[in-house]
Amino acid sequence: MTTHFDFTKPKLEALREPKPGERIVYHDTHKNATGLQLRHSGNTKTFFIQKRVDGKPERVTIGKFPNMSIENARKEAARLSALIAQKINPNTDARALKTETTLQELFDEFLKHRRNKRGAFLSEITKRSYRYDFALYLEKWGKRQLSQFKDTDFGKLHAEIGKEHPTTANRVIAMASSLFGYAAERKLFKGANPAHGIKKFPETKRDRFLQSDELPAFFKALAKEPNDTFRDYFLMALLTGARRSNVLEMEWVQINLARAEWRIPTTKNGEPQTVTLSPEAVEILRNRQGCHAVWVFPGTGATGHIVEPKKAWWRVLDRARIDNLRIHDLRRTLGSWQAKTGASLAIVGKVLTTSRHRRRPFMPGWTLIRFGNQSNELPAQCWRLAS
Repeated sequence: MTTHFDFTKPKLEALREPKPGERIVYHDTHKNATGLQLRHSGNTKTFFIQKRVDGKPERVTIGKFPNMSIENARKEAARLSALIAQKINPNTDARALKTETTLQELFDEFLKHRRNKRGAFLSEITKRSYRYDFALYLEKWGKRQLSQFKDTDFGKLHAEIGKEHPTTANRVIAMASSLFGYAAERKLFKGANPAHGIKKFPETKRDRFLQSDELPAFFKALAKEPNDTFRDYFLMALLTGARRSNVLEMEWVQINLARAEWRIPTTKNGEPQTVTLSPEAVEILRNRQGCHAVWVFPGTGATGHIVEPKKAWWRVLDRARIDNLRIHDLRRTLGSWQAKTGASLAIVGKVLTTSRHRRRPFMPGWTLIRFGNQSNELPAQCWRLAS
């Protein structure tokens, strides 16, 4: 057999046994080989590259076949060749001796340095969500090096999660794809993104919001909430229709009570937004003045504001005996009220800062309590229950 050929697993397995003391070197001719060679001696087959460093020949061992796949050997050959091109000797330089990045290391780096499309670091709420999904589904692969992943790994994971939780499966794969995309940007990984291109499960758009017969019980339950910070947060989320993260991160410097306005510096769409505050919202804010110098809804964690109000939310729902209602549904509730009471979709979209092509229907056929024309005022009788 020739010593120059395109390495494949069957070909390497079929190599003839060297004679005692014989050492045979084979050269990979694949387009992505980057100088990959295989040394066959005795029962051992070892991948390596040989390059000139500072004018001297240098042999760098990569790994043994079949413990290391041909694909991973080619990737490592490319990485080492790139280091040599930068005049880094892989055999002696500590920068090259560092082991390849693992998935856990990548995830930690991602949370610390990743920026969104508008250039801001990930919010604490987003980080918390990522940590939850990573711990539940990806942490088992935390020690695995990035080059060891195959697209079949994530395809199988997606199918497994999707048997019972299709939306979660889509979210986990999207996060994994983002991780490898970030690794490619930071030159931590070369090659195709193993989590990219996986066909997502169909998702049913959520249309849940507070219905008219649920409002009295909801406000009575809120009035009994012992933690006034969480109580006021839920009310503000309902009264403003703003995104959960924006309400959690509301600062006093953003509030102008004289004009009854809340200026959100940057929304999810990357643009600022001015929210007109109803009299009830202004009343809540006036009552909260003096609670904290910076945050409207202060917390005890590192961020300074409350981050995860789920336990308080579950308490409210349990008292109200309301099922299947999420905090984000409060935002949809405001949009539904406004659409039902005659506000145009343009006005509703402005309030919710929802892009035109992503605007969701607000179920105009459902019967709701009527509110003031194009306003977000609560019915007076419901408001008294929460006061």
